[in-house]
Amino acid sequence: MLGGGGLVAANVYATASESGQSQAGQVLASGAATIDCPDVGSQLTAVPDEVKVEVDKELALLDKQIAEAYQRLQQSTQAIQQDGAFAENSIMNPLKEKRAATIERIAIAVDREGDRPQGLESFAACILRASGNQGEQGGDGQNGDQGGEGQQQGGDNQDGQGQDGQNQGEGQDNGQGQGDEQGDQQGGNGGQAGNGPVAADFVDIKTVQPNVQSARKQGNASRGTFSTACGVNANGLFNSDNVIVAPGVTNGAHHFHDYVGNQANNAFASDQDLANGDTSCENKGDKSSYFWPVIRLQNGAQEQDAGSPGGGIEGNAGEIVTPKQVTMTFVGNPQSKVTEMPKLLRIITGDAKAFVNGTANANASWSCTGFEDRQLKDKYPLCPQGSDVVRTFKFQSCWDGNNIDSANHRTHVAFADANGTCANGFKAIPQLVQRIVYDVDAPSLNDGGRTTPLFAVDSFPEQLHKPVTDHGDFINVFDEDLMGEMVDCINGGRKCDAADGAGGGAGEEPGNSPSPTPENPPGGNNGDDDPADNGNGNGNGNGGGGENTPSPTATAPSGGNNQDDEPADSGAENTQKPSADSTQAPNPADGEDKGNGEAVPKAESSPSAVQSDAAAATGGDDNDLGGAVPGPEPSGASVLEPQATSGGLADTGTQLWPAAAGALLLLAGFVLLRRINSRQT
Repeated sequence: MLGGGGLVAANVYATASESGQSQAGQVLASGAATIDCPDVGSQLTAVPDEVKVEVDKELALLDKQIAEAYQRLQQSTQAIQQDGAFAENSIMNPLKEKRAATIERIAIAVDREGDRPQGLESFAACILRASGNQGEQGGDGQNGDQGGEGQQQGGDNQDGQGQDGQNQGEGQDNGQGQGDEQGDQQGGNGGQAGNGPVAADFVDIKTVQPNVQSARKQGNASRGTFSTACGVNANGLFNSDNVIVAPGVTNGAHHFHDYVGNQANNAFASDQDLANGDTSCENKGDKSSYFWPVIRLQNGAQEQDAGSPGGGIEGNAGEIVTPKQVTMTFVGNPQSKVTEMPKLLRIITGDAKAFVNGTANANASWSCTGFEDRQLKDKYPLCPQGSDVVRTFKFQSCWDGNNIDSANHRTHVAFADANGTCANGFKAIPQLVQRIVYDVDAPSLNDGGRTTPLFAVDSFPEQLHKPVTDHGDFINVFDEDLMGEMVDCINGGRKCDAADGAGGGAGEEPGNSPSPTPENPPGGNNGDDDPADNGNGNGNGNGGGGENTPSPTATAPSGGNNQDDEPADSGAENTQKPSADSTQAPNPADGEDKGNGEAVPKAESSPSAVQSDAAAATGGDDNDLGGAVPGPEPSGASVLEPQATSGGLADTGTQLWPAAAGALLLLAGFVLLRRINSRQT
């Protein structure tokens, strides 16, 4: 009886464990998973100037290691199906070892010139997590990765410094990626390159309730606006660098950016290079650099970056769409006058890693022309016919008064609070509001984008092209005289245009026009001259031409392929290192938790269209971004949560036969015991 009972218990427990492992394996094998790593850079609130460039390169290496690990995860479906421990043993453990070595080098570098950061070692471990994309229709059954003959970099060198492997793209499905495999569905994470988007990433804008709020202007408010027109990047200036977060590192962003304004921006641009660069802006006194991730149509088109890092190799595939219109408007503060921005001030708004980091720094705003009182954070909009897709970026508008950058590129600037006040002694500066319009049709979700293709922003590969990862970058290279004119215009309550020498509109205060009737979208600007008020854009017509320029073919990334897993020695000519400006970080003024405690790989709550953003919902930014019913989003658990189920009664029976045998032994023992007892009596 004891033996039989034990056999039953042991077999049932083992079968349950195997079933859980099998389900987890199915999620991994389907490709419906991603890699979630703690963001080390956000924890570095103070890095000495002497080692800033070195630390930035090590942080870029961490991003590269994650990208390569995600690529291996995508390419290992068969191995994972055959061995449930393959992903952990062959992908995640080596990734942890590489990250640990890189993080240690960061700590040593900081310790050399300042105080060693504490607790960073706990950020080495990453987790595999379900993407929430299981069962979704993919893009047109286009299973081919647009990887081309690009070289997968790195290899298995544990400290990330070797040139161990140049996997020549065999894992990239030979770069076909053009929909040659015409299945009706694509499992896993969907999308043309297998890493998104999926149907659940989209929502009909007409189902979203108006949600834009703004701070009420007080008597001393700076009510003016200042617009600068810099075109739509019709000349096709692209690269996958990011000189702010990864100076000196080719492909530091792992996704392509549109650039307008300064034409000299790449990974190796020094401050002097930017100051001497040409500009696409109408007023040549504005050499500022404005850049953001490109939008692509998942239509099977193969851009020139299809076989390049930052492009198809990393899952950024499809036709790059040129914006129809781009407006840059600087607005004032609802509480006070504004002061001039310092030359070469860097600002990043939003979080390129918000899908795994959580929404603390997310600041995406998606909408449609005619519906811009309804802003989405974690969904792409489905716009009705005659309405265009709109991305709006509202940048931080409070400055610490000392630094043009900070170690984590955030703490030197902050959003104003809900009333428009800059806290902790920060100064109000003109707030940049970017509005980017695209003439793209609403995709056909019922057939996975076969009829009308899905669209998505470029992203780090493991971020799966989620809309919440949208972000914008700005470097102030305004001529000092023009910056002075901007501040005078905004503080004077005028509406000015840089192309007109900032002289127009004396005494004119921007109006606050009501939103148009949503059911009749105009398909253009809403005529609202104050983007800070209701998110309805800038009606002054400074959209860089406004024409629907045909999409150019993307140029290859600057610098070529980086064959070394150490970004410090990239394939491009390292002609000039960026200057090491003072980036001493003040105490955070935006309420962010920058503690160095235990690693928390992802947010406690998933992104949602009904959540307000602590970072973005201040100083007139969009509050309560809501109304949409969110689709499947990542769970808050810190382990892989299987979404699929498997097996029927017959399958279960084949695994539980030892338990059945144990049950028979148990019954036989019970009968035998009864018979012995009856004979004794």
